[in-house]
Amino acid sequence: MAGIAPKRSVAPAARGQRFAVVVARFNEPISKRLLDGALAAFADHAVTGDLVEVHWVPGSFELGQAAMTLARGGRFAAIVCVGVVIKGATPHFDYVCGVAAHGISRVALDTGVPVTFGVITALTEEQAWERAGGVVGNRGEEAALAALEMAGWLRSVRGGKGRR
Repeated sequence: MAGIAPKRSVAPAARGQRFAVVVARFNEPISKRLLDGALAAFADHAVTGDLVEVHWVPGSFELGQAAMTLARGGRFAAIVCVGVVIKGATPHFDYVCGVAAHGISRVALDTGVPVTFGVITALTEEQAWERAGGVVGNRGEEAALAALEMAGWLRSVRGGKGRR
């Protein structure tokens, strides 16, 4: 999907819950912009301070394992995963992107904790910057908004019972 994700209203039920952001250090300057976008989205919805934990990992390949560890701990209403994978001259890109996507979705399905995909998979560094706060939006912000929305949705369908 190209372009900026549509804005959704975030259920107030998500407020007061704890969230984690797992950030891949590879391509760190771009990843930092994704983290900034995620933190800004949380702050816009009064989720700040000790309600958001940030965890850095070496690269996008490791996002799934870190998210699984955090999800199993039971402290977070949702987990945001952000990272950047830029295509090079070898098929390495395809493997890393596939493992990251599969691992992140598996955590959500296996644990019931929403885990959102804010990983940029770009053909060029320019495309990555465009998706990290440039003309195509900020995938970190979008992933945090999706985490807030899913945490609120889960709390509402569970009758107000959510993770803290």
